[in-house]
Amino acid sequence: MTTPTLSDALREPLPLAEVNLADPDNFTDGITPWRMFHTLRHEDPVHWQPEEAPNSGFWAVTRHADIVRVDRDPETFTSTRFVNLEEVDDDQIKKRASILELDGVRHRALRGLIQRQFGAGVINSYTDFLRGLTATTLDAALAKGTFDFVKEVSADFPINVLARLLDVPPEDNRQLIEWGNRIIGNTDPDYADVLLHSEESEKYRDLPFRSPAALEVFAYGRELARQRRGGNGTDLVSQLVNTTPRDGVPLSPQDFDNYFLLLVVAGNETTRHTITHSMLALIQHPEQLARLQEDPSLIPTAVEEFLRWASPVYHFRRTATRDVELGGKRIKEGDKVVMWFASGNRDEEVFGNPYDFDVTRQNNDHITFGKGSPHLCLGNLLARTEIRIMFEELIPRLADIRLAGDVPRVRSNFVNGIKRLPVEVTLA
Repeated sequence: MTTPTLSDALREPLPLAEVNLADPDNFTDGITPWRMFHTLRHEDPVHWQPEEAPNSGFWAVTRHADIVRVDRDPETFTSTRFVNLEEVDDDQIKKRASILELDGVRHRALRGLIQRQFGAGVINSYTDFLRGLTATTLDAALAKGTFDFVKEVSADFPINVLARLLDVPPEDNRQLIEWGNRIIGNTDPDYADVLLHSEESEKYRDLPFRSPAALEVFAYGRELARQRRGGNGTDLVSQLVNTTPRDGVPLSPQDFDNYFLLLVVAGNETTRHTITHSMLALIQHPEQLARLQEDPSLIPTAVEEFLRWASPVYHFRRTATRDVELGGKRIKEGDKVVMWFASGNRDEEVFGNPYDFDVTRQNNDHITFGKGSPHLCLGNLLARTEIRIMFEELIPRLADIRLAGDVPRVRSNFVNGIKRLPVEVTLA
């Protein structure tokens, strides 16, 4: 019996009435999300999605052009009411806001604290380190023959890079990964200490993602800050505690907590899931793997296709600051407006044959990191560099790679995550 493919599933249209982007259970099979997005783009590209209490519903924006419009216009579509689906009050915003939940001058000032550390000059200087780290990771994993690619490669590699950026010991890596899983996986019972919107989660309503793991991350970050304050280090923690933002307003202890937690989560999760999805796609499309084996110069082009294909973050939310028309719909001031980046990355108006995985795809205008937005992912160059070097080092070592078990996915409509990728490899 063969497993149905997405192409097979799309031949049977999903009725609009069956679309429910608010239910994380619809995001666990690797097929249903893309069917929902396909239906919405074609039938109702700016779609009102009801939600269960305590939430009140949102506008789902699924076409590339509309997503870019929203992302580029923070005056009309603000981040300051929060960027995930949870609806928060003013008191929660004061306690939980990170750089993601800021616009304008303050957002630019906080972004500027570490922006140089993610610029081309610094990232290019990491190339030898990244290549050596990749080789070490692959040496250990591939020697096993059969292993979990997530645990041994795609989670291990970016967390080591993050440890370098934060200047923390490698023995803390597993703890950093666990914190990320528990925080981002707040709708997955395999990961979450407390499930989002459960009665127990009210105890943690003032913590990011309502996750008690945030308290552990805060404590860890505060100790690093204590050690680095007043020093001359160039790591990210030293930059945060020893640099005054350009707007002249110092980071409060709460600002630091939330900034540090964001670095721990964002610095690992998205690159990890992109590498995992990319490896799975190459296994499922062996002809594409063969093209990269025959011509490694295609890998930088392939990285952009990896990012489009993986779409590791399904969505980010904005909130309308005024009544506005979008996609023929009248959006009211205060409505949640949710940009489904993953859907935009399959938009037929932008990508020819969007459901084909093509490592030679040209003019790949994906929106995985945002596009022309003030919130363009700060670490996009680092992520691209990590992914490129990983596959430049990995692909020549492979004679064959195949799945060795099931591929469970994170129960989440926020992060497009894979929990485990069991593989069996034959070395070249």
